Amino acid sequence: MWSRIRDFNGMPQWHPAIADSRIENNEPADQRRLHPPLPHARRRHDPRAAAGAVGLRLFSCSYEILESPMGVDNYVSTLKLTPITDGGRSFAEWSAEFDCAEGRERELTELIGNGVFQGGLTR
Repeated sequence: MWSRIRDFNGMPQWHPAIADSRIENNEPADQRRLHPPLPHARRRHDPRAAAGAVGLRLFSCSYEILESPMGVDNYVSTLKLTPITDGGRSFAEWSAEFDCAEGRERELTELIGNGVFQGGLTR
């Protein structure tokens, strides 16, 4: 599971809302435009996670949304996987912090929690 999630360009392989991920307009390699119209995001990897989190038993990656039709600012999200020893499974924790227009907090929390996070983890 970790090998798929940590590959930023591999998001279309595991998230049903992402059909395509590509570099546009000579942007840096760590910035991708995600399609259909989801945010332009830049993912930063936790150096321990990128090295496989040897001995830590925690795998984590974070990313920022630079542009989005959702109406969020200062969006930073983190996806953490913790191995479960029984059955070769993992516990996933996906969270985000962001700013938005007053009165949109509940709407955006539900959209991101149910549409983005739950949608990606159920596949």
